[in-house]
Amino acid sequence: MKQVPLGRTGLTVSEICLGTMTWGSQNTEAEGHAQMDMAMDHGATFWDAAEMYPVNPVRAETVGRTEEIIGSWFAKTGRRHDVVLATKVTGGGQAAVRNGAPMSGTIMREAVEGSLRRLKTDVIDLYQLHWPNREAYHFRDIWTFDPRGQDRNAVTDHMLEMLEAADELIRAGKIRHIALSNESVWGAAKWLALAEAHGLPRMMTVQNEYSLLCRQFDSDWAEFSVMEDMPLLAFSPLATGLLTGKYANGATPPGSRRSLNPTLSGRLTPQAQAAVDEYVGVAGRHGLDPAQMAIAFCMSRPFPTIPIIGATSTDQLRICLGAADVRLAEEVLAEIDRVHRRFGQPF
Repeated sequence: MKQVPLGRTGLTVSEICLGTMTWGSQNTEAEGHAQMDMAMDHGATFWDAAEMYPVNPVRAETVGRTEEIIGSWFAKTGRRHDVVLATKVTGGGQAAVRNGAPMSGTIMREAVEGSLRRLKTDVIDLYQLHWPNREAYHFRDIWTFDPRGQDRNAVTDHMLEMLEAADELIRAGKIRHIALSNESVWGAAKWLALAEAHGLPRMMTVQNEYSLLCRQFDSDWAEFSVMEDMPLLAFSPLATGLLTGKYANGATPPGSRRSLNPTLSGRLTPQAQAAVDEYVGVAGRHGLDPAQMAIAFCMSRPFPTIPIIGATSTDQLRICLGAADVRLAEEVLAEIDRVHRRFGQPF
């Protein structure tokens, strides 16, 4: 698999990132280990986790289990240094983690120690803030997003506190780089400005949702990403499985995410399914697997993008990893564009 530079970090990573959030809920430890083995065999050496994983659902009794499974694989194989490892500190409002307490410098320091212990490692390569401590438009909140009432000074003070904590953690050798997730262009610009003004660590990447069905990154974020060399780590490039076509005609395969989350967290709408039918049709006309086409599309964008793939079986993972060998022809991209113009924001 092709290796690419990760923004300004100095790290080189695989062009596809392995997502891990099902390990410990939908997948056993052995299944997680099998997925890690397969990823390594394919050269997918960039992995993403979070302290609150696994999901579907997030439960207090399973928080941290995904990181434990990764840690047990490291202990078994001794291959920690072959992996570029990313994880995250949970944002406020998630009741299963610290009773929903918002992020702070103190919480981040404690969270890093917990992740290091579970992951059985001395350092985290990329440490991300899972979501902001303020109103955000992600997770289908775009429909009701209202930024009024936010205290700009309080937001700035919080950002400085987090950057100072990150600086301490980097100096202590516990994390290498700090990064964002579910952030806005204004937020990212403010983080960078504060870091530059105060000589603090720079936010290196942003992990936002991006797929054929969710293209909020295509305008201001695209420009920002290019101009500031801040790569997008694109989560849900298959829109939680929708873009595989497996939910067509109301199907709910046993063990699928839809069997645990009937609306796919608000993504399963009539217009989304209509768009999926069109995209699956494009893939079929060109002899492409629809999942591979969707992932390859993310990799074709005019801004630096690394899709994060996730699977609940090694068969699914093998298909997703195969997207590294797919480059979309101009006629495929033209058809995709025509579908997108009809279904601009389907969920």
